Amino acid sequence: MRKMFRKLSFLLVKKYRHSTIPQWYVFFMDLILFVLAFLMMEAFRAGSFQQMSLRGTAVQFILALMVTIIAFFFTGSYRGIIRHAGMSDIYKILIATVGPTLLFWAVNIINNQFHPQIIPNRYLLSYREATMLYLLLAIMMIILRLTMQRIYNDYFRRKRNVVNVVIYGAGAAGIIAYNALHQDETVEYHVAAFIDDDMSKVNQELNGVPVMRARTVLNPKFIEQKEVTQLIIAIPTIRVMHKQAITNKALDLGLTVKAVPHVTTWLNGSFSSNQIQDIKIEDLLEREPIKMDNINIVREVVDKVVLVTGAAGSIGSEICRQLMLYKPAKVVMLDQAESPMYDLQFELKNTYKNDLDRMEFVIANVKDKARMEEVFELYRPQLVYHAAAYKHVPFMEENPYEAVYVNVFGTRNIADLAIKYKAQKFVMISTDKAVNPTNVMGATKRMAEIYIQSRSNDTTHFVTTRFGNVLGSNGSVIPLFKKQLAAGGPLTVTHKDIIRYFMTIPEACNLVLEAGAMGEGGDIFVFDMGKPVKIYDMARKMIQLSGLHNIEIKEIGLRPGEKLYEELLATKENNIPTYHPKIMRAQVRRYPLDAIDTAYNELWDILEGMDNMKIVGKMKAIVPEFLSNNSIYCQLDKPQHA
Repeated sequence: MRKMFRKLSFLLVKKYRHSTIPQWYVFFMDLILFVLAFLMMEAFRAGSFQQMSLRGTAVQFILALMVTIIAFFFTGSYRGIIRHAGMSDIYKILIATVGPTLLFWAVNIINNQFHPQIIPNRYLLSYREATMLYLLLAIMMIILRLTMQRIYNDYFRRKRNVVNVVIYGAGAAGIIAYNALHQDETVEYHVAAFIDDDMSKVNQELNGVPVMRARTVLNPKFIEQKEVTQLIIAIPTIRVMHKQAITNKALDLGLTVKAVPHVTTWLNGSFSSNQIQDIKIEDLLEREPIKMDNINIVREVVDKVVLVTGAAGSIGSEICRQLMLYKPAKVVMLDQAESPMYDLQFELKNTYKNDLDRMEFVIANVKDKARMEEVFELYRPQLVYHAAAYKHVPFMEENPYEAVYVNVFGTRNIADLAIKYKAQKFVMISTDKAVNPTNVMGATKRMAEIYIQSRSNDTTHFVTTRFGNVLGSNGSVIPLFKKQLAAGGPLTVTHKDIIRYFMTIPEACNLVLEAGAMGEGGDIFVFDMGKPVKIYDMARKMIQLSGLHNIEIKEIGLRPGEKLYEELLATKENNIPTYHPKIMRAQVRRYPLDAIDTAYNELWDILEGMDNMKIVGKMKAIVPEFLSNNSIYCQLDKPQHA
């Protein structure tokens, strides 16, 4: 019987290996199986095939066939694609066979209550006959599908390569990942083992695959013996630190690491192998992601008119996305970059189709005071999130005029207008490079901090958020490394020992919104960003995560103005805790208002001459801790060390 199934399956799969077997073929095959099961049941009743007689069973056969056809149609047991048959298909087969069995049982019970009987017993299948018939039919239908699936997988499926994997997690997500891998038509996956931390599961099996301890599997001997090349983390709710430990161990063993995403991200509620995600460098920040108290943000933003400058940038655009969740009266998005603004407009108008009246998109430059006045006059924002700034250290080192014009006097324009039009809050996005700056960009951001701190009053509260590098933002190291990887390397780092603090774009923007709600005026908030990360180690991990080999990491030397490490607090600053354990308030040096106005007016006069040395010299006078590093402006620091 099994050979017959195999031969029939082989012929059908061969014919339809590049398409799917028509439903009516499957339906017809199931009816043939019903006939075979009926004959086997009759032969068992008669004692042998030679002694069986079909006289008197024709009515039984016709009634059973009609009931079976109805069950097939009702359950749709023939509609599944056999090459992808799974538990749902087996479930349908069981319903299609258990249903008629229970029906014949019920009819027999009712029929035996009447004298004479409604239907003579010789025309009905007995309890025993019905059970045997449909048990045989269920077994034969399941065997046929599994046989066809096995033949397709072994002989006809187009496969590019074979991948040996281990799955970390022997729970529901692990089983789902296993099934998804085996349904992949382009790659043949062999699961060498499940790994689980629950000792009650260890030494058991799932689908014939052993469940083992992590230390047994994640060692060179097992990986080499089983030729494992990939590890899939199938615990969607896994803690970040645990995930990092697993990933780092796997990377050290040369494995590619992937993860099953949370069920809420599955397409249409179903899961396939192409939804298994690569582990991203963002997953290796070595700390738990920061969560903010959104209740405060709701209270701060709802029904307010909000202005976001630099709205088309990485930080500004994410601030806009998050703001839209809190139902502001209007979000005025302002940027001088036309194409990125068009992309943001297209995205948000498609995402928030019912909130089009809450969005305004403005092309303008913050250093244009007259244009900014027009914007404030028209929209009268109650909250201002100031993200517009030049941020690339090497460019600003070469262009101090533009850095000062935009970062310092652009900020002054927006701050002065916020006061004039009585905005309630002004939140500025600063950087850790403003602390003990060694470059023009960091110094301009510190000068912007100094200016807005001096402006706080009872009507308009000025707040600064200061944080480190943002993963994935425009011009940051991650996009650069990705481009270099795509080009085949090398990955370039300026110094092997250079370290930076990192956070994700959503975390950074959530911090900005929370700080806006928390700030009372003149505050600088800093963020507990965990441990600093070595850029060299990040490059090495990105190479490992990419699965590429022989990619060189090249050390190219510090750029002008760049320092080995960043600080979140200056040497003369202290910090005090806030109600959020990850946010601190910096106690910074205050500057007299008159002195600031005088110094900045003098800088404005110098700016008109476009003499970079004079511009930077004045900046150093305003920010004494600004000591250039690896820059032509180092010569301006010499008198200070004399």
